[in-house]
Amino acid sequence: MDEFSVKALELKVFTMPTCSSCPAAKQIALEVAKKFGLAYREVDMKTREGLVEGLAHQIMSAPSITLGDEVIVAGSLISKERLEEEVRRRLERWRTRASSGAPKEG
Repeated sequence: MDEFSVKALELKVFTMPTCSSCPAAKQIALEVAKKFGLAYREVDMKTREGLVEGLAHQIMSAPSITLGDEVIVAGSLISKERLEEEVRRRLERWRTRASSGAPKEG
């Protein structure tokens, strides 16, 4: 996956104002996004737009984290190490798919 593709991926944290685990989830996700060079965004599910976006991913509880269209965790706090591993695995899978779909020269 080239640099542009990685930067185009967004790590999103779905939160609620009453969620006691959300501040930790936001901090962990922000650190992981920076480490991998990903875009980062927080989605407040108390807003209409946030709720609609969460439901599009079938997310109904916070904290939840997505990368692109894939839900990494829904409704629970994940450790930084585990989130890094999940992100790394998905990036490697997408990189493999992108390279195998590219036309071969020679």
